[in-house]
Formats: sequence, structure tokens, C-alpha cells
Amino acid sequence: MSLRAHIFVTETIQIPEWELQESFIRASGPGGQNVNKVSTAVQLRWNVVASSIPAAVKARFRKRYGARLTQEGELIIEAKDHRSQGLNREAARKRLATMVRSVADPPRKRIKTRPTRASVRRRLEGKKQRGAVKALRGKVTGED
Repeated sequence: MSLRAHIFVTETIQIPEWELQESFIRASGPGGQNVNKVSTAVQLRWNVVASSIPAAVKARFRKRYGARLTQEGELIIEAKDHRSQGLNREAARKRLATMVRSVADPPRKRIKTRPTRASVRRRLEGKKQRGAVKALRGKVTGED
């Protein structure tokens, strides 16, 4: 197997070439008559559910990008920024790698911290001041 047979996401995560489906479609936008004749835009399909990436990464991917997945669990990326098929193909693959890389590392655990005594005091003083302002907004009585 050659090095080109994978999309390298991280040191440990690679997406095999056979998991991807590419189809070329006509792109809209500038390009003159070329737009009407040549299919330069690429539509990249990747089945997240059936992919070979680790289960934890797969779960984080589905949680973060679930709205972009089809009912079958496929991610569809369209790249039509460039006027050449090869550049659009690379752009779609880079976008896929970036998406997987963003969920590759698990999120850090939050360490609980207590507020400082001074910050608690400032918060309570602010609440007292706000309460005093609101207390002055009483009903106007007609005693003259």
C-alpha cells in the first residue's frame, strides 16, 4: 500500500482512500464558458459510521458534526472554490482532515475552582447596589 492511499489526520489516525467516494459536479460562479462544460467541483462522501477511525473519535465527530451527517451517517463535503478539479479535490480532503483533527483529542476535564473571597464580596456588593437602585423606584404617591 502506498503512502497516498491514506489521508493523514494525525500520527495515529488515517482515513483510507477506499472509504471515500468522490463525484465531480459542475460548479457555479465565475469561469466563463468553462463552468458550463467542465465538472470541476468535487463532492466528497465519507461514511462516518462505517469508517475505521477509533470509536471515541467517531463518537465525538458524530456529536459535533451530527447536523451535517445524512440519515445513513455519511458526511458530504462540497468543494468548488477553485477552477481546477485537482485543487478542489485537495481542498475537500483538507477540510475533512481538519474536521476529524478537531475532534481527535478528547476535551480536557474541567477542574472545579472556588471563587476568591474578594470576588464573592464584589459580587454581593454589586447586588446590594443594584437592589438599592431598584428600591428607589417605588410608586409615586400623590401626597403634596
